[in-house]
Amino acid sequence: MNNEKALVWFRRDLRDHDHAALSAALAEARQVFCAFVFDTKILDLLSNRNDRRVHFIHASLVELDAALRARGGGLIVRHGWAEQEIPALAEALGVNAVFTNRDYEPAAKLRDSAVAAGLHARGIGFHAFKDQAIFDGDEVLTQSGKPYTVFTPYKNSWLKRLTPGDHAPHPCIGRLATTTEAGIPDLSSIGFATSDLGELGIQPGMSGARALWEEFAAGRIKRYGTLRDFPAIKGVSYLSVHLRFGTISIRELVHQAVQPGAETWLSELIWRDFYFMILDHFPHVVGHAFKPEYDAITWENWPEGFAAWCEGHTGYPLVDAAMRQLKHSGWMHNRLRMVVASFLSKDLGIDWRLGEQYFAEQLNDFDLSANNGGWQWAASSGCDAQPYFRIFNPITQSEKFDAEGRFIRRYVPELAKVPDKYIHAPWQMGRIEQEALGVVIGRDYPGPIVEHAQARDKTLARYAVVKKT
Repeated sequence: MNNEKALVWFRRDLRDHDHAALSAALAEARQVFCAFVFDTKILDLLSNRNDRRVHFIHASLVELDAALRARGGGLIVRHGWAEQEIPALAEALGVNAVFTNRDYEPAAKLRDSAVAAGLHARGIGFHAFKDQAIFDGDEVLTQSGKPYTVFTPYKNSWLKRLTPGDHAPHPCIGRLATTTEAGIPDLSSIGFATSDLGELGIQPGMSGARALWEEFAAGRIKRYGTLRDFPAIKGVSYLSVHLRFGTISIRELVHQAVQPGAETWLSELIWRDFYFMILDHFPHVVGHAFKPEYDAITWENWPEGFAAWCEGHTGYPLVDAAMRQLKHSGWMHNRLRMVVASFLSKDLGIDWRLGEQYFAEQLNDFDLSANNGGWQWAASSGCDAQPYFRIFNPITQSEKFDAEGRFIRRYVPELAKVPDKYIHAPWQMGRIEQEALGVVIGRDYPGPIVEHAQARDKTLARYAVVKKT
């Protein structure tokens, strides 16, 4: 590559350091411009004008723009179809090439192909770099040269391949080309408004990521393996939304995670690479089961059951607390994501794709690869998923991971006075005790929407279509 001028197209990598595309552009070109597109193909799909994710992106862009201006440049922001805006902007700036970081989602790959074609027609190059994963493409394959479909051998191969250079930072050295852009446009100019990020204590941008990471790395990272399953305990990193939008580098996290004592945290980061790889190599998982035979399952048509699950009114306290946490904050503890996903598909018998879509609408950290992978794992239709006959019991999960009901009482306040003995299954209280506590099942809190043992039998029958003979 020999470029006088280059344009760096930011997407889900909203930082000015350890950035593969920015590093390459600064090394190759004399003048480097930076741009971001509020892509209307994505934004037009969002029904909530106060979408937290758009607010998070916008606030992160404001911080990124300030950091780039300190380097002499700044962000050029466009609002429209990326496949039109990027080639037009590149031509207007007179750049020789556009530099960006790879995305593995099918729609993003189609978009990038269209952008590359538009640039090629103008005589402009297009260069994409690995940035959001440690390994991608064909870097980690089986001995027969095929993508892994089971996590543990993938993890072992991943670890064997890893060298210090794989998690070394990409230097982003040099000044940027001056831009005459006024700065980041208001949210209102793209049809959105601020959300409740501030009230929820969510700090966007590189500074928000840095604060969370330093706190986690300084103490909890080595206790993550013992704390991560308990939703009432501050045991996880809370970095998922920052990883989703790239306000922190995966290489920095892995560099810390390879230290002794952080093996469980490192394993979770490898799962992230694994699901990127699955989505990249097996795009049919979007809308279909990874294992095609699971598409033959007949699911319940039960709108009322799905609505009860969404609203946190199933009568199972841990499930309801988790779903209310999601609706309130746009985040859910990872253990609870597994519990509620299993409950929807295996207790209620409702198609996992409906749950996947609801999560996609609600999660601040929504990432197609991880969301799809997690849902297909719970529904047993994915690669390396739990066996179809493994069905989480929502009561025993509650007893094990929220024994004192602290998490339940926070998000299901109508159960605040219920003693620990009954907090996981309040319908087991006698009527007199219910009346005394002011928690009458069916009046103040719903009774169980299904009986777990009966639901389990129905699920085993439903999944018989995929049973190996």
